[in-house]
Amino acid sequence: MGCYYDSDSHQDVLEQVAHPIITKIIDYTLIVSGFIIFFVMIAGAGANLHQQFDFPNWLGALVCALLVIIVSFMDFDKITSVLGIFTPIIIVMIVAITAYTYIGHSYDWNNIYRVAGELPAPMPKVIFSAINYYSLCAVTGVSMAFVLGGSVVRIGVAEKGGAIGGALIGVIVLCAYGALLANVESISNAEIPMLAIVASINPVFAHIYTFTIFALIFNTAFSLSYALAKRLSGNDNKKLHIILITVVVAGYLCSFAGFKKLVSLMYPVLGYIGILLLGVLLVAWIREKQNIMKEKMLRRKMIAVEKKKYDEDQEYTLKDKKLFKKLAEESVLDASDIKQEVKDVVKEEQDNN
Repeated sequence: MGCYYDSDSHQDVLEQVAHPIITKIIDYTLIVSGFIIFFVMIAGAGANLHQQFDFPNWLGALVCALLVIIVSFMDFDKITSVLGIFTPIIIVMIVAITAYTYIGHSYDWNNIYRVAGELPAPMPKVIFSAINYYSLCAVTGVSMAFVLGGSVVRIGVAEKGGAIGGALIGVIVLCAYGALLANVESISNAEIPMLAIVASINPVFAHIYTFTIFALIFNTAFSLSYALAKRLSGNDNKKLHIILITVVVAGYLCSFAGFKKLVSLMYPVLGYIGILLLGVLLVAWIREKQNIMKEKMLRRKMIAVEKKKYDEDQEYTLKDKKLFKKLAEESVLDASDIKQEVKDVVKEEQDNN
């Protein structure tokens, strides 16, 4: 949806797919929830370093907050490329942790289920917890997903990226759940349970895992703060940085409430909000499915026509120029905008070849 509407923030999509009242409710909710999850992440950065290295919580949180501010002044495309490096690393680590947990080990599952059942739960049923957590993930990532989608011209690329990302999240959550369940007796009181498991496996591995988790927490914190600042500032870069710094400072102050307490209190509430958001997006996707497919084919044709300019074996004719203009006028986007974006994409691809 972000790619289809060429969005700069979640508001650009919501204004197109939902009733104005619903749009305002979700918009304000995403702004508030984005800020809440942001300062929970800042608190998590402090808890992460405190649990492994016994650093003061405020110090780890401060380092993460300062990194968010510093990185926000760098090139956006380069930032997203660097941040993406840590995703495959954590996938490999979590799969390795899960494999180590089960290979060559046996467990008293009756006792494990008994201990797990005694832990305080925000939801009365497992299925409700699963739906709530899935919705929470949607709230966490949707604003930045719309921004990233809006930076892509090819709808097919956005679709594949979303599908692969969703599948990877499913694998990570499943593996993490398996490892946490098997070790529930020893980690039930830890602020970051997975880190407690890793520390019991190997101290060196625990150090590596700690820094990887810190990088992912920073990744999430940066994405949330950037998307929030982008929404509030529009296209004014100077205003964006001022708002982002304000958000980071406020989030850092709020993080002193404590990571574990914040998670148990705020995450279930945000999950309910996510259910409303997912419902709106699902209805919008069903309604716009045919139009999205039409726009997808249209952009493919525009890219194919533009590529003729760089192909020595093909001639770019007046007919091609007229076709390119006609396709741009049929696009859901502003004709001049889509023409420029297609030209930029094709030129960048040719320069990289």
